Amino acid sequence: MSPLMRTTDLQPPAAGRGPKMFDAGTLRYLVLQLIADQPRHGYDIIKAIARRAGSGYAPSPGAIYPLMHGLVGHGYVAVSLDGNKKLHSITPAGLAFLDANRAYVDAIAARVGATADKDDDLRHLMHELKAVVIAQSRGDEPGQARVEAIRAILRQARHAIEALA
Repeated sequence: MSPLMRTTDLQPPAAGRGPKMFDAGTLRYLVLQLIADQPRHGYDIIKAIARRAGSGYAPSPGAIYPLMHGLVGHGYVAVSLDGNKKLHSITPAGLAFLDANRAYVDAIAARVGATADKDDDLRHLMHELKAVVIAQSRGDEPGQARVEAIRAILRQARHAIEALA
């Protein structure tokens, strides 16, 4: 079976590192779909994945560029020069491959979007909390008692979140 035909799922976090969002097989499907949506440069692909994943994940150039080279080698993507950059476009073979794997491609896209929604919601809540803490601690002479109460609440919240693990 071709490495592009793997149907692995999103990977759990690797020990000692940040979460691994995709294995190489899964990432191929997402990259190919992004190129099918519109011709793209490598950097554009990295940024599009980061946007879809809620900016909590962006693949490295070391992951994307060899993957795109493989897609070209399989005949799924064609490359043209756009100034001094390479512009990647889907080929009929690439479209046929995506169509043959549509359910899996759509499942990946849905999962990436769900991750982004969760990350955006958490990020929004953290920013709201930060704004409230700053406002309450800087008000009209907040006083030592108020600052200590804020510290206690924040410590309690941190411990409660750590206890979820």
